[in-house]
Amino acid sequence: MAATKKQKRRVNYDLKQFTGNEVAEMAKMYEETLKDFSEDSIVKGKVLEVRGNEVLVDIGYKSEGVIPLNEFSDRPDLKAGDEIDVLIEQIEDDNGMVVLSKERADQEIRWARVRESCQEGGVVQGQIKARVRGGMIVSVEGVDAFLPGSQIDVMPVHNTDPFVGKTFDFKVLKISSERRNIIVSRRELIEETLKSKRKQLLETIEVGQTRRGAVKNITDFGAFVDLDGMDGLLHITDMSWGRIRHPSEMVNVGDEVEVLVLDVDRDKERVSLGLKQKTPNPWENIESKYPVGSRLRGKVVNLVPYGAFVEIERGVEGLVHVSEMSWTKRIARASDMLNVGDEVDVVVLNVNSGEQKIALGMRQTEANPWDTVQERYPVGSRVSGAVRNFTSYGAFIELESGIDGMIHVSDMSWTRKINHPSELLEKGQTVEAVVLEVDPENKRISLGLKQAQDDPWHTIAARYHIGQLVKGKVTKVASFGAFVEIEEGVDGLVHISQLSDSHVAKVTDVLQVGQDVEARVIRIDRDERRIGLSIKAVGMAEEDVVRQQEDMSIGLRPGEDMVDLAGAFEEAFGTAGEEWRPGGGGRRDRDRDRSRREDKDEEG
Repeated sequence: MAATKKQKRRVNYDLKQFTGNEVAEMAKMYEETLKDFSEDSIVKGKVLEVRGNEVLVDIGYKSEGVIPLNEFSDRPDLKAGDEIDVLIEQIEDDNGMVVLSKERADQEIRWARVRESCQEGGVVQGQIKARVRGGMIVSVEGVDAFLPGSQIDVMPVHNTDPFVGKTFDFKVLKISSERRNIIVSRRELIEETLKSKRKQLLETIEVGQTRRGAVKNITDFGAFVDLDGMDGLLHITDMSWGRIRHPSEMVNVGDEVEVLVLDVDRDKERVSLGLKQKTPNPWENIESKYPVGSRLRGKVVNLVPYGAFVEIERGVEGLVHVSEMSWTKRIARASDMLNVGDEVDVVVLNVNSGEQKIALGMRQTEANPWDTVQERYPVGSRVSGAVRNFTSYGAFIELESGIDGMIHVSDMSWTRKINHPSELLEKGQTVEAVVLEVDPENKRISLGLKQAQDDPWHTIAARYHIGQLVKGKVTKVASFGAFVEIEEGVDGLVHISQLSDSHVAKVTDVLQVGQDVEARVIRIDRDERRIGLSIKAVGMAEEDVVRQQEDMSIGLRPGEDMVDLAGAFEEAFGTAGEEWRPGGGGRRDRDRDRSRREDKDEEG
């Protein structure tokens, strides 16, 4: 490098003390010395002195350089006379001193060494120094390289702290001399290693082999086991012969497990593993272990709307259907009666080893109360119970826990037409009834409410006679006449022709419901349960009524509308009446299933 004007003036001043030849020779040597030094070059230097926070270094130049002591952190024992490499940052500053840097010299030397030893695609060793945005800094032979976050491992790394300070091998992805930048990858080396191991594993693994591996990951459907080369899937259904809700009940990440190879797909590089297959199948010879009829004790492990699964041994479960839980209760959902974890007694009803199914029953552990119901409630006996529920055609009476009897609307009253049981009864009301029929097979008991009382029509002739003057209240108005209650439960019909001596076009023109009236009895028919009344005969003498009975009863002859309650029952409840009436015959049998559905709907 050419000397500056200042340097030349200083040289000229110093040379005045020498002779002409000496000056020329020295000037030539000075010029040669200056040519050996250039900025940004690395030269050897000697430590002259360590003073305070500075180090004085001689590089063989006309002036010395000063370097901050903190650049010598790797040389704690630095002393005068030590030789070091330094980089010339500036030939001369304003004070005439050369500006030197040991730190930059070290960086240049390290970078040159790395460039010589590292090539793109090569493998280097480095230590992870710190975490930075987007990745980590790796020290490779003293030079910082960048490790992207995606290249740390084959699996996503969410916490990089455990990697700081660790030394690994890395693959060099890219080197940029201009930017002094190196990008490395640990992931690619791991993948190459796994690829080699995978190839070796697929060449040696066979179905039926036992292999050891570490649980690498857990999902809802199973666990992935690292077989040192590739992952195999341990499906949840192959973990246990028994029921498990999640794979984490059997294994945890990091567990060492011994598994059986169930299937190998070399084309797709997939391996299926099994854990339960290492133990005997508890379903083998299950029929001999649990014959039909045997009584067992088990634990409820799962509940579904239609039943409960009961574990009778590890890996063996049976189903108790809701219909097999109680002899008497109608159970809509298994959870209404049981909880997971309950211990229950059961009886084996059926075993299907091929489908690995066992049907169990809980009610079979107790006596069936319907087997002896005829003994406890014989036909004709009087019983009492509370009204539990209504249907459109009757009322259910609870005789004992789980045992109901049914009172059909046609068996509620001797005299009144009952359209709905709520007209006569209330829920919770205690009533007395007579057992009319017992059907243990279909779990039915027919009861009669009216049969527990005397039939007022049996003594009707003793209380009423033709021509008798009676008083009552209008209970119903029809197009053909009006019904008048002359005593509780006994109605008489005033035909429209017997309302007045004058012509009556409409019954309501003369009578209204609730109206009190006086009339004479003009007809009594105990067998047909009919009483005919006449308002227009009130002013007649009783003997005249008897004499004119036939003429006055024309509108009440058979075939005309009358107070025929039995006929009204048959008309209104033809199907339902036959179904529940004792001895109802074929119609009841034909409609039995329909009635059961109605029972369930109404009770629900």
